[in-house]
Amino acid sequence: MNRLLITAVFVHLACMRSTPHATGKGSPSPESHKADQAMIRVEAGPFRKGSTAQERERAYEDYLATRGIDTARNRQWFQFEPEASEVAIPGYRIDRTPVTQAAYAEYVANNSNARAPSIGESDWKAQGFTQDYRTEVARLNWHNRRPPATRLQHPVVLVSWAEASAYCAWRGALVGESRRLPAADEFEKAARGPGGSAYPWGSQFDATKLNSAVSGPRDTMAIESFPEGNSSIGASDVAGNVFQWTSTPWPHGKGRMTVKGSAWDDMGGLGRAAAAHGRRATVRHAIVGFRCAGPLE
Repeated sequence: MNRLLITAVFVHLACMRSTPHATGKGSPSPESHKADQAMIRVEAGPFRKGSTAQERERAYEDYLATRGIDTARNRQWFQFEPEASEVAIPGYRIDRTPVTQAAYAEYVANNSNARAPSIGESDWKAQGFTQDYRTEVARLNWHNRRPPATRLQHPVVLVSWAEASAYCAWRGALVGESRRLPAADEFEKAARGPGGSAYPWGSQFDATKLNSAVSGPRDTMAIESFPEGNSSIGASDVAGNVFQWTSTPWPHGKGRMTVKGSAWDDMGGLGRAAAAHGRRATVRHAIVGFRCAGPLE
């Protein structure tokens, strides 16, 4: 059996123990229905995957120019990107935006075993992330199984890979069709569009087209706050705001899943369609959300 498939099975079985049962019963869930109706069709066919050495070098320069230090190059953040090539994948549908706090609240309300997105300070610090808990994480916690009232249209965060997968399955049951996390290639194709650009909007980093640390509030923002940063097929927030879980195992670390996009605390060079990294499937991160995908028909 393919090593990546074995890893995917291992992660899925390990996470099932903490995955709440997904049902379609309960309230009408208008936010989840609205998101589902807005899904984008992506037809079968080839797309430009990966990056060239020149694109990676430019990305390192973009990071240096916006951060002032050469951390990305020194740590070789983009070394795992495959060399640019044309890859064909089947057709699919994908959410126009990341799943919002309001939509995820419908899932939590309809599933008593579903965990509300939140994390305590000791658990946060145990994960080893750099964001400051009191000023950058605590504000994102839910209370009484409800999201912060001012963030209803922000991407939901602090959800594990299994919890994100469970939401998609629940929404699929709600609408009567299969829903799941997108594969990394599906996310990348939606982010590039037919033109195969490096960033969703073109070949150059542009801080005015995404929520990043370059000119943003260092916080999540409402979805679709940067329409000029949409990909050419209309996918929003595929760069900036939050990284997003995919269904693809990270090939360079057991128990990790591939995340795509970039987040509110990132600099230039991140947010390119080719960029990706791995996160442990069990983490709950202040900069990681997700969107759903499904079949064309």
